[in-house]
Amino acid sequence: MGTGGARRVGRPRAEQRPDSGLAPRDELLAAAAELFTVQGYGATTTRAVAERAGMRQASMYHYVSGKEELLAQLLESTVTPSLAYARELLADDAASAEGRLWELCRADVELLCGGPHNLGGLYLLPEVRSERFAGFRAVRAELKDAYRQLIAATAAGGALVKSDLDLRTDLVFGLIEGVILVHRSDPERPVSAFAEATADAALRIAGV
Repeated sequence: MGTGGARRVGRPRAEQRPDSGLAPRDELLAAAAELFTVQGYGATTTRAVAERAGMRQASMYHYVSGKEELLAQLLESTVTPSLAYARELLADDAASAEGRLWELCRADVELLCGGPHNLGGLYLLPEVRSERFAGFRAVRAELKDAYRQLIAATAAGGALVKSDLDLRTDLVFGLIEGVILVHRSDPERPVSAFAEATADAALRIAGV
């Protein structure tokens, strides 16, 4: 063999993510978020995620068990910060329920629209209905219940019968989760202004 051209292992770095300084697991999550939302979850292989993160496929399994774990972590990252904030708002009896509901809506939209990728679109994947993602579904259900409690605590919500309260909660929660699709059509609008306008609309739906 000639000595003039040593073989390069894997793909050139230029085809992968720029060096971000992230920990390997975080690098894998960032790569998965990009690939899952751009080319689709089903079409993305673990090898593609590993290469995009700048590592070999075998090395990837030192940090995650596979695609499902990456998807579960990404899904939960869209909910857990909002749930933690919702718990704080529910415990804050000094503020009005209307104000706390508005603030939760605003913060939740900021989270969903503030990232570089449309992770909210992953909610619609059929895989998410499997038992592997029960943890995500449980966290999401708790967040939705926080919305319900805040709507019920408003003057308008307190006058609703259970079926109407459930409907208002479904509509408000659906607006918040679906807002990423609307924002994508107007990406130049500042997320903060978009979040405030959405929170205003959500309170109107709630009857405030």
